[in-house]
Amino acid sequence: MQMGFDAGRVVGTKLPHLLVCVLLLGIADSMIGPYLVLFGADRARLSPLQVGVFLSVIAVSGLFVTSWLGRRFDRGAGRWPALVAVLAPAVGYLALSTTTSYALLLVIGAGLLGAGLAGFSQVFALARTHLDRASGDASGRGTLALRSVFSLAWAIGPILGSAALAWRGYSGLLLLTSLAFALIAAPLLLLGPAPVTPRTAPQSRAPSRLRRPVLLVAASFMLFNTAMCAGSVALPLYVTRTLGRTDQDVGLLASTGALAEIPAALSLILLPARVPRQRVILLGMLLFVVYFVLVSAGSSLPLLLVAQVVRGLAIAAVNALGITYMQDLMPEATGRATALFGNAFITASLVSGLVAGATAQALGYRAALLLCGLISAAGCLLLISARQPPRDELLVVLHDVGSAPGLGVKPDRDR
Repeated sequence: MQMGFDAGRVVGTKLPHLLVCVLLLGIADSMIGPYLVLFGADRARLSPLQVGVFLSVIAVSGLFVTSWLGRRFDRGAGRWPALVAVLAPAVGYLALSTTTSYALLLVIGAGLLGAGLAGFSQVFALARTHLDRASGDASGRGTLALRSVFSLAWAIGPILGSAALAWRGYSGLLLLTSLAFALIAAPLLLLGPAPVTPRTAPQSRAPSRLRRPVLLVAASFMLFNTAMCAGSVALPLYVTRTLGRTDQDVGLLASTGALAEIPAALSLILLPARVPRQRVILLGMLLFVVYFVLVSAGSSLPLLLVAQVVRGLAIAAVNALGITYMQDLMPEATGRATALFGNAFITASLVSGLVAGATAQALGYRAALLLCGLISAAGCLLLISARQPPRDELLVVLHDVGSAPGLGVKPDRDR
């Protein structure tokens, strides 16, 4: 009874601060996200190539900073990596409002804005560390609640960004974004120091190299996110140019998918602990394949709306459960695991535009969507193969299927 009481107290005191962190982070990201390209083109007067280089510099910087902060977190879980990840972009967007020099924009992007891409990983690593004090089950359900709030923030942020842009132009938008990132520091500080978790000697250090199942799972998430990002690029053009529908229809489809994602992610909180998480994630990836088939085969608005609901269900299953699943695969390195999950999305965002653009130009928008379905199907195969042990462990598995400690994966009940 005392243990249950302590678990409830930990969740009750820490979760509200974490929810505020995630809400502000999602709002800050989504306020500027849709308009950063327009800032480069309209205010800085950059060419399309220059805009692409600017965004790529931010993404590459984000990959390195996310990995570095993840390793630093594992050496001693604390709040300072998360503070770096939110205060650096706060300074960066403030600086962005003062210049249109391309050289300075690249410096700001590489030195400050890229760090903001690590914010998601750091906040969710902190969440895992704090909520694990309650229980593993509370940690998983808390992560699902946080991921749902992040989706909600992405429904709010673009509206605030549009209002700021109409009110004070890009200066107002950049200042508001800077303020949103800076405000995240308050709940982070109120969260208190990360708890010290006793570890056994073999777990006292992060592993020197990633194990095969972890790499396969990370690759499957990268392919899923590539399909998601490339599909987001191709869908508006497919709807307006191939199907001849209006921009309002594009907005309706996007809103439908986002709205479906929120209750779907929240409903996963009710998922019994005995249900293997990997199977639910795999189901989400399969649903994503179904989504691309539906959207590329149909032309009627009702069918496209149904497809967007399927898309929301798929994204909720993969992205909401994927964070905890990756952390469970690397229990000795929460920071690296969460960084790996975040970098899967950053890498996907780097290559997705090229994938969608090149395929659409060569074969058309419908073909681009079908290719996204094939990419998602490849992600399914990688996720399935992650359960297959290396050849040299086959005899161990025959003796004790799925539970040998040498496998480097948790038993199926944790998946």
